[in-house]
Amino acid sequence: MAAEPGSSGREAVLDELRRLRARMPQLTGALAAGVDGLVVAHDCPGVDPEGLAALTAAELGVAVRVSDATGKGELKELLVRGEDGYVATYAAGRSAVLTLLAEDRVNVGRLHLEGRRAAARIGDLVDAAEAAALALRPTRSTATTRTRNTRTARTSTTTDARTTTDS
Repeated sequence: MAAEPGSSGREAVLDELRRLRARMPQLTGALAAGVDGLVVAHDCPGVDPEGLAALTAAELGVAVRVSDATGKGELKELLVRGEDGYVATYAAGRSAVLTLLAEDRVNVGRLHLEGRRAAARIGDLVDAAEAAALALRPTRSTATTRTRNTRTARTSTTTDARTTTDS
């Protein structure tokens, strides 16, 4: 993520993750991360959030390539089923993803429904925080902007070769 949300943005994302886990008791963890693999917020006890965010970015890279290669369009979500449960990853705005960890007994339809809704809200929060961070960046004024002068081609003549010390 180019610009991470401030602490209030991070808290709002964390609140969304906690509400999601409260609505779905079968969730064992929730993580919001940038597509660059950096943690935005997490509620995933027993799991290394930095490691999960990095793995999510790697999985996302491969999934995007598969989606592109097969002509299926922009990646929206990814579901991995393991022996003991699910890992679901959803696109969240322009530069974030939501990864949910769920028990094997989870209702996958509800997982998708809740995950998509939460990803949309988290995407809005992260995108708004990034826009606010960009708005706070100082802009260059025209007085301090460097411009490049166009140079004329130099031609070599015997008189041009003399310097002031030659005279």
